[in-house]
Amino acid sequence: MERIAQNQAAEPAKAVAYMRTSLATNVGADKDSEHRQRAAIVAYAQRAGLLVTDWFYDPAVSGADPIETRPGFSALLDRIEGNGVRVVLIEDATRFARDLIAQELGIVVLVSRGVRIMTANGDDLTDTSDASRVMMRQIAGAFAQYEKARLVARLRRAREVKGKMGGRKSLAETRPDVVELARRLRTTRSGKQRSLREISAELAARGFVAKKTGRPFEAAQVSRMLADEGTR
Repeated sequence: MERIAQNQAAEPAKAVAYMRTSLATNVGADKDSEHRQRAAIVAYAQRAGLLVTDWFYDPAVSGADPIETRPGFSALLDRIEGNGVRVVLIEDATRFARDLIAQELGIVVLVSRGVRIMTANGDDLTDTSDASRVMMRQIAGAFAQYEKARLVARLRRAREVKGKMGGRKSLAETRPDVVELARRLRTTRSGKQRSLREISAELAARGFVAKKTGRPFEAAQVSRMLADEGTR
């Protein structure tokens, strides 16, 4: 097993880890998704002789969300820029991003900082020296995007059928004012995109919270608001 280059006489090379979970129901240390990701990353780090110094996590964040809107990823960038760690470990490419454009832009952001993104099976997502590897990475990303689009379309049809049968209505139908405000809050006056959690906090500050719990909307709920708005 090839190890990450390092001075054998020195301490193990340092790395940081990044995890992401799409659904709020899969969030938590005792949940399968986080546990699986953490175990895979730790196993690879041990094989590669790396010391994971920090963990960054974006719970209930869609893989299609732009990298720059994710709080966990933003914190990861701050950590990298602050102390020079140049290796990021993830379970696999889909944990980084399922959307091809988001995936490629995120990789460019890290490559520009001299950072490598290593998956738990040893793939270097930032390796641009091998044209065939870049091509295969893009094909894999495109396939993941295609599969996600099929799933989204299937779920949308299921919601439409359920709606016609008297199922639960979406927030766009029951609280259009909240959805409209969330859409407007997505982008600041300076043109910067807010994260899902920042939108939730701003909604709460204006008195808009989840009716069922009385608490600020979860990131997944805000994501659905924006998706609902996009289909109106």
